[in-house]
Amino acid sequence: MKEMLKNVVYAGIGAAFLTKEKVEALSTELIEKGKMSKEEGKQFVDELVQKSENAKDQLDLWINKQVEDRINQLNLVTKDEVAELQRKIDELQVAMNKGAGQ
Repeated sequence: MKEMLKNVVYAGIGAAFLTKEKVEALSTELIEKGKMSKEEGKQFVDELVQKSENAKDQLDLWINKQVEDRINQLNLVTKDEVAELQRKIDELQVAMNKGAGQ
């Protein structure tokens, strides 16, 4: 029963977007209705919070990868590339100033 309930919760409300407060409220409600013990409720909260954090991390990685792929497809300049060009410009200006002073 407990595993089935967990699977329904994961599928029904999307573990990736649960906050700890929502999970604790759900756990309290299930305990009050006699669907699980306090210990099971604590374990339920811990597992859902952990799965939620893992899902958020995976979603963040996926989003970052998608953005990076799109930037590469658009052939946009990165912040590091701009910084490297600025460094080279600064070096050239220093070299030109030295040459103009001679």
